[in-house]
Amino acid sequence: MLKKLLASMVLGYGVLYAGTINIAVAANVSYAIDELKAEFAKTHPDTNVRVTLGSSGKLTAQIKNGAPYTLFMAANMKYPQALYDDKIAVTKPVIYAQGALAYLSIHKRDFSKGIALLAEDTIGKIAIANPQTAPYGKAALEAMKKAKIYESVEPKFVYAESISQTVSYAVTAADIGLIAKSSLYSDTMKHYEEGIHWASVDPTLYTPINQGIVILKNGANNPEVKAFYEFVLSEKAKEILVAYGYIVE
Repeated sequence: MLKKLLASMVLGYGVLYAGTINIAVAANVSYAIDELKAEFAKTHPDTNVRVTLGSSGKLTAQIKNGAPYTLFMAANMKYPQALYDDKIAVTKPVIYAQGALAYLSIHKRDFSKGIALLAEDTIGKIAIANPQTAPYGKAALEAMKKAKIYESVEPKFVYAESISQTVSYAVTAADIGLIAKSSLYSDTMKHYEEGIHWASVDPTLYTPINQGIVILKNGANNPEVKAFYEFVLSEKAKEILVAYGYIVE
């Protein structure tokens, strides 16, 4: 009888946790997340990882308003730290990757000029992510201010709601965009050539973009959430992130 009871408890436990986990993911990770999910599925084939992409600020607002996410992969440390301070996250923020800024234009540009290129008359519109909600947008502003070109280029800004939308604007509505370098490693972007269509922004112009991960209250005590969290911090996940232009330690 006891064996049957224990067996039913084990089966019940599996039913309770096997299934879907909802995770909130910063837009800059959209280019790597499918490969991360595919690799995770090799060891957890019964777990469906459902991803919601967006700017870190907007995702944080959703989480604070009760959105049923179990884990948050943010574009910086500020937002997950705020969730931890408010006891909405149950783990302290841990850095899973460090992002980098890049310029992108569909036209050939002389990137040897560095950030001063943005002030030239040939650049009429500059796409950047909303600095109020997107850490990459904040880093872009920081870089321009440090280079002392902000006031001259600010009228050219075309604001996007997220870094993925910034990429879209850079190749459609703007002459150039300041984007997440990681986006350039996706299959749809690989035809843009480094030194011709894109280049890295001098990393000394902005604060390192440390990206943080936390488990949220909805994911507390869920072994599948913990498994995905540990996977993101694993050596295999780091290899994938490096392949998408991130820096990991």
